[in-house]
Amino acid sequence: MTNLAILTEEVGELARVFARKYGEQSTKDSDEKYNEADEMADILWVLLCLANQTNIDLTEALKKNFEKKTARDKNRHINNPKLKK
Repeated sequence: MTNLAILTEEVGELARVFARKYGEQSTKDSDEKYNEADEMADILWVLLCLANQTNIDLTEALKKNFEKKTARDKNRHINNPKLKK
């Protein structure tokens, strides 16, 4: 449960960076220490810890997820007018 709470906290930190850097929220001087790459790495680290604690092979899970999404979405975006230039 502790790592799940930490994961939520890290996702919140990434959301703050995006809201202030790419969104409408104004920045503060204290925001200088945060960047999206570091926050994403923090999220990945905690996620890997959770996978390790629960005996989940995250590499295998990710591979299966890529296969699922590739099969499911192979034509999904082809006719999306929002993505055509």
